[in-house]
Amino acid sequence: MAATPAPALGPSLKHLAVHLLTPLLMCLGMALAYQGAFHQPEPHRLAVAVVGTTPQAGGLAGAVRAKAGPALDVRTLATRDDAERQLRDRELAGAFVPDPRSPELIVAKAGSDTSAMAAEAVFRTVATQQGVPLTVTDIAPTAEGDPTGQGLFFLLVALSIGSYGSVAVIGAAGAGLGMRVRALVGLATSLVVSVIGIVTAGPVFHVVDHDLAAVWAMGWLYSAGIVAIGTGLHTFLKRWTTLALMVLFVMLNFTTSGGIYRPELQNGFFGALHSFWNGAGFLEGARDVLYFGGGAGLGGRLAALTLWLLAGLALLAAAGWYERRGRAADATTRVPSVEAAAEEEMDEAVGV
Repeated sequence: MAATPAPALGPSLKHLAVHLLTPLLMCLGMALAYQGAFHQPEPHRLAVAVVGTTPQAGGLAGAVRAKAGPALDVRTLATRDDAERQLRDRELAGAFVPDPRSPELIVAKAGSDTSAMAAEAVFRTVATQQGVPLTVTDIAPTAEGDPTGQGLFFLLVALSIGSYGSVAVIGAAGAGLGMRVRALVGLATSLVVSVIGIVTAGPVFHVVDHDLAAVWAMGWLYSAGIVAIGTGLHTFLKRWTTLALMVLFVMLNFTTSGGIYRPELQNGFFGALHSFWNGAGFLEGARDVLYFGGGAGLGGRLAALTLWLLAGLALLAAAGWYERRGRAADATTRVPSVEAAAEEEMDEAVGV
């Protein structure tokens, strides 16, 4: 029996280079996104307040404003109650209450521990210059199982990876199924992902210690949006789907979610995406429910999550129409060859 001839070197290297392009683009994208978002956190109009109506309070606010420039948005508030209300509405990072012997800084660390730390750094300098100790009062502490306030961010990571990883499997292994079946499988998968997320974040690690149903529902809404978008995109992008999902739901998502730094500590690009990206919708929505009584912009966050899901449903509808049109033109074109399917699964496995 004649031996099978070895493949030509040139075409083999070209084939290998095409598949190496995916991880290399992932490397470039992650480097640009994470270093661009996190490498140099600086305040940009970080909102802080000085409490009091005396000339001394106004003078202190003016002095801090003049020294900080555009880094801080310094305002004056008449009473401590006003300060606490704006902190609970998440309009402030910190409020300084002057006192000759014991000044106080009021913060709400559940909103963002890093923003609270930035406000503390500003007013601890003020207290040090006055030669008095600074008392820091946290009016919105995090759950016992989440002392750093970043547990919700890691829940977001788990939901995201479970969601976009499932898209790779549904697209490659379920290619022979109709779009409606794949969409239903995706919906069920996102339900499982959300349940895994809330069980681990709730009873297992106590990151979420109350309102589990509300956080779970937002997690399902978030996951379903990713799975729907990914399943719809897979019809058009094929093996490039995972790279596209990593750009959307990892590179641009984790960096703009507010889990590490909120937009007032980031540059304008990442700060702008925070206002409507779905990761920020889930994370800030969960914070609003758990620590701020369901206020502080919860409605807008739910609206953002809903719009992302609607975009996914629209993509599913478009993908279903495209596939039906392709089957009508040629019934064999929608059945991938063994080699093409293997290559697609390999590329998507690299992405996951």
